[in-house]
Amino acid sequence: MVSFAHRLKPLLLTFAVLAAAILLRADISPQQRYVNRYAALAVTEMYRSGVPASITLSQGLLESRYGLSALAAEGHNHFGIKCHNDWKGKTMAVDDDAKGECFRVYDADIDSFHDHSDFLRYRDRYKFLFDFEITDYKAWANGLKKAGYATDPAYPAKLIKLIEDYDLSRFDKAKPSDFEAGGRYADLGAQAPAASSGQTAKPAQDKPLDDRALFPGQPKSETAPAHKETRAERKARIRAERQARAAARRHAADPAPAAEQLPESPNALEEVQQADEKELREEFHFQMGRPVYKQNGVPFIYSMEGESYKELAEENNIIYRQILRYNDLAADQRLLPGTRVYLQAKKNQTRKGLDKYIVETDGESLREICQRFGVKVSSIQKINGFSAAHTLREGDTILLRK
Repeated sequence: MVSFAHRLKPLLLTFAVLAAAILLRADISPQQRYVNRYAALAVTEMYRSGVPASITLSQGLLESRYGLSALAAEGHNHFGIKCHNDWKGKTMAVDDDAKGECFRVYDADIDSFHDHSDFLRYRDRYKFLFDFEITDYKAWANGLKKAGYATDPAYPAKLIKLIEDYDLSRFDKAKPSDFEAGGRYADLGAQAPAASSGQTAKPAQDKPLDDRALFPGQPKSETAPAHKETRAERKARIRAERQARAAARRHAADPAPAAEQLPESPNALEEVQQADEKELREEFHFQMGRPVYKQNGVPFIYSMEGESYKELAEENNIIYRQILRYNDLAADQRLLPGTRVYLQAKKNQTRKGLDKYIVETDGESLREICQRFGVKVSSIQKINGFSAAHTLREGDTILLRK
């Protein structure tokens, strides 16, 4: 017969383990608990959208009061994103800059993180942020304030302090594979930025430039280039090439294809540079003897003072009606210097990773958006279910892919 003391021993052991776990959890601050819980999600979003994980986590900590605010706890809204005109989901009234302002409510935390990334990625006023290095959290923090994300003048300083107090910048060099199955960083408890293999995580910027590695289901390249320029050399060369191209455009009002400023990965700056190099190698040379660029794989030129579509059609051996159709026009229009003119038919949708565009101002033209991204107006109307008379409003989401 088993004694009572012998049967009690496993219960006492279990109680001791539970008590130790409770005490250990009590030693973790709410801020650190928030980081532990959402770091993996922030890194995953970084690889999907190009928003630094440190910025995502610091904004989440600040805006949600490390997950304890009513908006975060009840509405899963970690970033204080308001309703705006494009929000069709649930809402919550919260006193913020004004009484009873409308804020978005999400079904789950992951939806809030995903929407936050897209909010920055697809709005024009934030696009300059993606020109910064992904590890330059100070530039991102100050840029968010400059773009109008928050009205608090101390907003950048607060983000920077959170990033430095909790060493959040280490996650800007992390990979999704650095996290265990449960979502914990491999050595998070020790606050060390080492990967699970024991080696320092390699910065995302130093990985081979391969877009396919960032999108599930697409094969990675098998080999890396035998030789790679240093970052300083590449920047100097690209800068010189850009200056030469800008001079060739003469009075161009649009100095660079706008869509190139939207990120597809944490390697955003280097990928833009790589795209520029490819663009230079793939220039078309029609009879005009001036640079021809590519957007979404479609060749275009920038118009000069006094030119018309008819003149450009003649000089490029294109039927007049075709060049109008290529640019979604029914009749010739006066060309302002720097207008983008396509020389071949635009695509039905944008490349993978550039899925949508969010309208910044009322009355923005759908044709202007389609010219910017190299897609046909008729195709975008069909994808979005728009009629020919549809008017765009601030905050409207325009799908650019099926």
